[in-house]
Amino acid sequence: MAVYDAIGRSYRATRRPDARIANQIHSALPIDGTVLNIGAGSGSYEPDRTLVAIEPSMVMIAQRPRGSAPCIQATAEALPLRDKCVDATMALLTVHHWRDIAAGIAEMRRVTRRRLVILTWDQTVLRNFWLLSEYLPAASATSDALAVPIDRLIELLGGADVQPVPVFHDCTDGFGAAYWRRPEAYLDPVVRAGISMLAQAGDSTLAAGIARLAADLRSGQWFLRHAELLDVDHVDVGYRLLTSDLNDE
Repeated sequence: MAVYDAIGRSYRATRRPDARIANQIHSALPIDGTVLNIGAGSGSYEPDRTLVAIEPSMVMIAQRPRGSAPCIQATAEALPLRDKCVDATMALLTVHHWRDIAAGIAEMRRVTRRRLVILTWDQTVLRNFWLLSEYLPAASATSDALAVPIDRLIELLGGADVQPVPVFHDCTDGFGAAYWRRPEAYLDPVVRAGISMLAQAGDSTLAAGIARLAADLRSGQWFLRHAELLDVDHVDVGYRLLTSDLNDE
């Protein structure tokens, strides 16, 4: 069963595309030509010129809005597409779910003519995020297990430009560290259900840490410890956009 058959049922409630992240992703894609979206989920961040999307979970496919690109139920490791059929391929916050990362990247390279774009995270940075380091070590362990090292991705891509993706305090896309200045959001089970490292760790495993966070919010201790965040507009929590050109192939 695809991971998101279990954890993606309320995905669209909390995972709404953020315009600033969308701009950064779309700027990384070629200004013209067709796009393939792998691990497409409910269609977040797909540009209008998306030719086709690939998604293994029917739960996620069912949440794609009317008028979005056609979506094929398949996996990254076995794309049902001919060689060099799209100009660019993007894979956004999905490579950590692939069973064979090398096979998935090889398939991206096979079907793409010009550019590969991957949004992921650097676990060496994310593990220092206050939610993981102070409250939810079990979720940090889950994230450690899921994360694909940036160096490994660069190697498989044959080289890549790596850009930090800043996360703004009012980010509308509720991924793992999106609520860095809105800690009360992590008390909401619907929010946690849309975050892989929390959903896969499980509420029972996280219960004690969530209770401590709730207590620190009630007492004001969290705000005292993290006062420096309250006036910050955006932070680098480890999210990275990798771009790799295939023009020489």
